[in-house]
Amino acid sequence: MAFGGLPHGADEDTPVFVISVAAQLSGLHAQTLRTYDRQGLVSPGRTSGGGRRYSMRDIALLKEVQRLSQEAGVNLAGIKRIIELENHVDALQARVSELTEELAAAYAAAEHAAAAVHASYRRDLVPSRQETALVVWKPKRTR
Repeated sequence: MAFGGLPHGADEDTPVFVISVAAQLSGLHAQTLRTYDRQGLVSPGRTSGGGRRYSMRDIALLKEVQRLSQEAGVNLAGIKRIIELENHVDALQARVSELTEELAAAYAAAEHAAAAVHASYRRDLVPSRQETALVVWKPKRTR
């Protein structure tokens, strides 16, 4: 096991904890975890046999659900909506970051293209006298 009780190579999203361990880590009863899962508040990973496996992120979310319920007085339907909105905000922030990176890349490409065009200009322009002249050309009409 790596530091923090997670197996080597696991991160906070890796579902590794059985329901009894998740209940102990979150300070909740296992039946409460099952209820939260049924109501869609915290959806743990599943084994091939259907057993629940909780990640560290799930444990943190369980604690937040309990805090909102007990300390803030929010009902479970309200908590579910809060979680959905927070997930939506996270997704939107990630998309904004992606678009910002794409925009920066597009600006860099445009600057590079403009520099290439400027580099292709011929440098054989010569100064002229300061006189101004207007020449009008009228081609002969052919019949």
